Amino acid sequence: MIFREVEDRDLVQRARRGDVEGYNLLVSRWEKRLYNYLLRLVGDREDAMDLTQEVFLKAYQNLGKLEDAGRFGPWLFRIAHNEAFSLLRRRRPESDNEGEIPQEALSYRMYPVEMSVAVERALNSLSPEQREVVILKIYQGWKFEEMAEALDCPVSTIKSRLYTALDRLKEMLAPVRSSES
Repeated sequence: MIFREVEDRDLVQRARRGDVEGYNLLVSRWEKRLYNYLLRLVGDREDAMDLTQEVFLKAYQNLGKLEDAGRFGPWLFRIAHNEAFSLLRRRRPESDNEGEIPQEALSYRMYPVEMSVAVERALNSLSPEQREVVILKIYQGWKFEEMAEALDCPVSTIKSRLYTALDRLKEMLAPVRSSES
């Protein structure tokens, strides 16, 4: 991880000097993780692709404002967070029970693909803030301190959101059993 920070720092410095290839390397390094984060957060492939492009453009335009070039990742995810939540605020919920798992789906054993869909639905039923911390912790493997920095809130808030979300997910998914078990 230390090498990654040094490499990010060096690439940011190169990009600040106008080296487009340096920024392209940063994009290729972070693009997949950023897209996956945004996809899970907004739930739509096209929106996630558009947001990913917007985030990298804004990051490039604001590289001079990044105080610690070694913290490019959390800074980039902060921009992504802001863009995603702007999009989510503009959306209207289609229905109150969207994302809920049908009761009949909970009463039988599920195949892995069905289980995956059930988990995705349960995840989508969380508030955007709860879903975001689950994505960063479980899917991205971030530490609480990294999440707090990227989301600009205290570690205690991150933990509270995460544990509340995990309790809710456990409650929704507890009756679901995989057909492989």
